[in-house]
Amino acid sequence: MDLIPSFTIDHTRLMPGIYISRQDEVNGGIITTYDIRMTAPNQEPALGQGAIHTIEHLVATYLRNDEEWKDQIIYWGPMGCLTGNYLIMKGDRKPSEIRQLIIDAFQSVVDWQGEVPGTTPETCGNYLLHDLPMAKWEAKRYVKRLKEDFHGEYPVKN
Repeated sequence: MDLIPSFTIDHTRLMPGIYISRQDEVNGGIITTYDIRMTAPNQEPALGQGAIHTIEHLVATYLRNDEEWKDQIIYWGPMGCLTGNYLIMKGDRKPSEIRQLIIDAFQSVVDWQGEVPGTTPETCGNYLLHDLPMAKWEAKRYVKRLKEDFHGEYPVKN
């Protein structure tokens, strides 16, 4: 069986950043899947389940309410390895073109006050698995990383 393209990326050299994971043509348009990598895989601890779950709720809410971008957002959700998230958008944009959107979305997590949206038994499949303080900490660290040392090209295995 052939390896899928994401398994050809050298995860031992992958740094936090924004990467294009794949692009697909759908009904004559381009759909882009972005790897929103928050930690260095296999070098740093994975994100805590409660933190990434809270980030999922807050960033999804932000993206789907942002007046400029909401019509381009298809999906936002965590990676199984808990080192980041996937963002699927309409269009063909370079990671640098969505960098400010991602910074703003994660800054909204840092600045969040009050109840996290969608955290009741009626609105979430695991409503007790949330950690707003750690979500804020992880979001603040990621914003700093995106501002200081931006990575947007995958390291490929040799």
